[in-house]
Amino acid sequence: MLGLLVLAHWTHLRGHGVWPVLATSWDSNWYLGIADHGYTHEYRDRLTDPPRSLAFFPLYPALVKAVAAVTPGSRASVGLVLAVLCSFAAAWGVFAVGDRLRGRRTGTLLAVLWGATPVALVQWMGYTESLFTALAAWALYAVLTGRWAWAAGLAIGAGLTRPTGIAVAAAVSVAGLLAARRQGRAPVLAALAAPLGWLAYVGWVGLRVGRWDGYFAVQRVWGNVWDGGTVTRTRLLQHLVRSPDPQLFLVVVSVVLVLSAGLYLLCLTDRQPLPLLVFTGVLLLVVLGSGGVYFPRARFLLPAFPLLLPLATSLARTRIPTAAVVLCGTALSSAWLGAYMLLVWQGPP
Repeated sequence: MLGLLVLAHWTHLRGHGVWPVLATSWDSNWYLGIADHGYTHEYRDRLTDPPRSLAFFPLYPALVKAVAAVTPGSRASVGLVLAVLCSFAAAWGVFAVGDRLRGRRTGTLLAVLWGATPVALVQWMGYTESLFTALAAWALYAVLTGRWAWAAGLAIGAGLTRPTGIAVAAAVSVAGLLAARRQGRAPVLAALAAPLGWLAYVGWVGLRVGRWDGYFAVQRVWGNVWDGGTVTRTRLLQHLVRSPDPQLFLVVVSVVLVLSAGLYLLCLTDRQPLPLLVFTGVLLLVVLGSGGVYFPRARFLLPAFPLLLPLATSLARTRIPTAAVVLCGTALSSAWLGAYMLLVWQGPP
């Protein structure tokens, strides 16, 4: 809400409304195009230049289309409302994981910290981060509580939402296989089912494009290839060390990447449950190892809420005034950076 208020005031000063910025900008238009026309609204040679829309996974636009068919309002409005509702489900899931592991106070602080990350305003845009975080958080909670059918179903949904759904599938599969000896057949079935959503869409794109690596061919059209982190390392040095006039948003993205890697080391020393470590580890591996576009990587890491658990745990042990100062500072900086990201930065979030 604080981020929305700051954005609304900033857009008012610029003489235009906040709704188009949140509902119909950048990737939102791709999802709305899929909801309107499916994956057929681009005309390209499927072998040499496959449709770029195939890079976007289908669950969110399918939900937008289904809900818009039975409710008033445009699909853009429906997409924005779905994102906002999913953000609350995601915050509840983040809290549930923290509460399960470290208690109610830590769970609350974990949810607040997740809601005050530098690019948190994306949660209230027509993007998939809210839906994906909700599915990931509740899938991890289901694993922690031994609800294997729910874990598998939520992992399948995550695999149909974003390419990084493979991280949720990996967490559920590893946990299920390790639990099989103690809990019988249910975890094994969950482990086998968890990757099916991701595999189904990637396989369908391969059939659609006419080649086994069709989805990865689509990603290459966007410039996304795996390079093991070479581009990431180069860009980090460029934006944090070498550039005489660094762009603020790219500096923020770079700092988020560095801090995320450091927080993962803290998570390892903190001995977090294996499903959380697998989820965040695979997510970091995908994001940091990509040789593609650099600027959205802070957004790509928004679902990695377990990285914040060591901070929430430490904050839970401090006095209330100290915690209040930290949380107010993070919320204010997040609100300002969110508005800057959408109104000053010239590229996508």
